[in-house]
Amino acid sequence: MMQQNAVRPADIRSFVTDNPKLRARDAADAQGITEAQLAAASVGHGATRIAAHPDRIIPAAERLGEVMALTRVDACVHEKIGEYGNYHPGAHAAMTLTEEIDLRIFPSHWVHAFAVETESEQGPRRSLQIFDAAGDAVHKIHLGDGSNHDAWAGLVADLAVADQSDMQAVAPRKPVEPPKLREDKRDILREEWEKLTDTHQFLRLCSKLKMNRLGAYRIAGAPWVRQLDPGAADAMLQAVCDAGIEVMIFVGNRGCIQIHTGPIHTLKPMGPWQNVMDPGFNLHLRLDKVVEIWAVEKPTQRGPAVSVEAFDAEGGLIFQVFGVGKEGRDTRPAWGRIVETLPTLSEVPA
Repeated sequence: MMQQNAVRPADIRSFVTDNPKLRARDAADAQGITEAQLAAASVGHGATRIAAHPDRIIPAAERLGEVMALTRVDACVHEKIGEYGNYHPGAHAAMTLTEEIDLRIFPSHWVHAFAVETESEQGPRRSLQIFDAAGDAVHKIHLGDGSNHDAWAGLVADLAVADQSDMQAVAPRKPVEPPKLREDKRDILREEWEKLTDTHQFLRLCSKLKMNRLGAYRIAGAPWVRQLDPGAADAMLQAVCDAGIEVMIFVGNRGCIQIHTGPIHTLKPMGPWQNVMDPGFNLHLRLDKVVEIWAVEKPTQRGPAVSVEAFDAEGGLIFQVFGVGKEGRDTRPAWGRIVETLPTLSEVPA
């Protein structure tokens, strides 16, 4: 059943005006509404409803030049500055791939979208914001000083839809799938794991055995997985920064996965957050939300693919980090050494 706004659009706008420093996610939570309902309340007051499908939005975003791409989950925000391009559509999965902006897109979850413009002391702030059926943010595209602001008005006019209501009904939020495992299938899992030739085969194996990623990790055992102490999330970032090696950092929700490929140079902790603050790439990670973290090895035709993968208390995936392959290999010795030194969980919780 679709759920209408619990707060009047005028009251939502007043709250935002009275709390200008609150981020959108926090402003929505404070009012007991979703981010999509927050954006919808400003339709006619700086926001415009636009076509939500990535086949429309991504080619349009290419006209904006340099922008900031943002994809997040509850515990982690992934921000990349660059230009959209090289878009590959697909009914189930689409992709955009440039040197800076690397996305895997799942169109069925791109349900509501808005072009949002607000005034600030620095001038207009403009963004394209996409949400799923529950009203949760899937992906956002923020214009900056280097963006082609001259293209904004025409882009909004091209993408605008007939419905310009300031009310937004949303579907109930689907819960995170808890860990699914089959102890009776453990031997089959391990045998089939050893036969993998590509990392993309892993989820198909889990599905065949009626498991999911975290469930499989919990029963696979050595040499394929090692459960780490939750503090390994910060230790891993520190070690990658110190070593100066390139990694791939994946953060994704149901509708979009965003990938950074390269080194990390600057870490700035603030309260429970560890922050990568590099030119062109920011990552904001709530370390206290990391409940399970695993070192994982999967065989491939180009050698073992080694990753560090973190999960929250509900079993939701927060991030994955892989080493960047060199000379046709899927891993690097320096990355492998970092993973080997990460602390093992001394006692696995029940």
